[in-house]
Amino acid sequence: MIAPDLPLIDLHRHLDGCVRLETILDLGRQHGLNLPAWDVERLRPYVQVSEAQPGIMAFIARFEWMTGVMVNADAVRRIAFENVEDLQREGVHYAELRFSPLFMAEPHHLDPVEVIDAVVDGVRAGCQKTGVRVNLIGILSRTYGVDACWKELRAILARREAFVAVDLAGDEARFPGSLFVEHFKAVRDVGLHVTVHAGEAAGAESIWQALHELGAERIGHAVHAPEDPALMDVLAERGTGVEVNLTSNVQTTTAPSYAGHPVRQFVERGIRATLNSDDPGISGINLPYEYTVAAPAAGLTPEQIRQLQRNALEVAFLTPAEKQALMKSCQAE
Repeated sequence: MIAPDLPLIDLHRHLDGCVRLETILDLGRQHGLNLPAWDVERLRPYVQVSEAQPGIMAFIARFEWMTGVMVNADAVRRIAFENVEDLQREGVHYAELRFSPLFMAEPHHLDPVEVIDAVVDGVRAGCQKTGVRVNLIGILSRTYGVDACWKELRAILARREAFVAVDLAGDEARFPGSLFVEHFKAVRDVGLHVTVHAGEAAGAESIWQALHELGAERIGHAVHAPEDPALMDVLAERGTGVEVNLTSNVQTTTAPSYAGHPVRQFVERGIRATLNSDDPGISGINLPYEYTVAAPAAGLTPEQIRQLQRNALEVAFLTPAEKQALMKSCQAE
């Protein structure tokens, strides 16, 4: 049950994982792309996951036709704008949309800075139309390696004012956070927040590293945190935000099932866990689904689900004044 007196917030949502099937088809036709199918239902199996995948990278492979239609700045701008429209449709009051400029630029050899500018334009127009509040998080896509992430970081810092934070995402197992310590020192030096995908494909040691060496204020996924009770204590004591993504964790086999997900352990230990949608376009879900279907299936009580919603406001990358204003605007509805 979604608490109507609290804002509905999505803190872990990949913009490039939220491309409408209809938009993929439309852009494919406009630009003569070789799509694998030409109607929504036949295209769906190539984009959306209907059963558990053998791992995270198999899940990430489903981005192929989402980024594949990002042929130019206009396409990126449209996708960013529609992201915000979809947030409004789900009843979301505030979201932090994250994206990798390099990942989005790669298929059609775009300039990563051009990608950022197009996203900013599209999101701004979407917010003006809908009234949804959105901040942006830049991703360093570790899968490309250390040098490419420096290129990506330079693009993000060239538009530093567009972002509230920087994230590290991609192939955690093959590219550990220890390779990116200097990148995140540069991020912190300019005053941006830090959130890191950790404890998803790797174990608890990955989360420790993100906290100690990368300066992570929030952790994406953190599914393997319960392997280390001392880590669970530290997450609770520090008030570290944990960005929980129930459905995608089941789909990537990071968690065996909703009931086997550690989210209940997080809540019971007083860890600031939040509930998020991750990649709705791939998972075939939205944020209300995570609250009304996935969270109860994970064994959470209505009060625990409400706590997740409350936690999201507490750990959002907003100022105290912005959080207060968001709360007031929600209660005024």
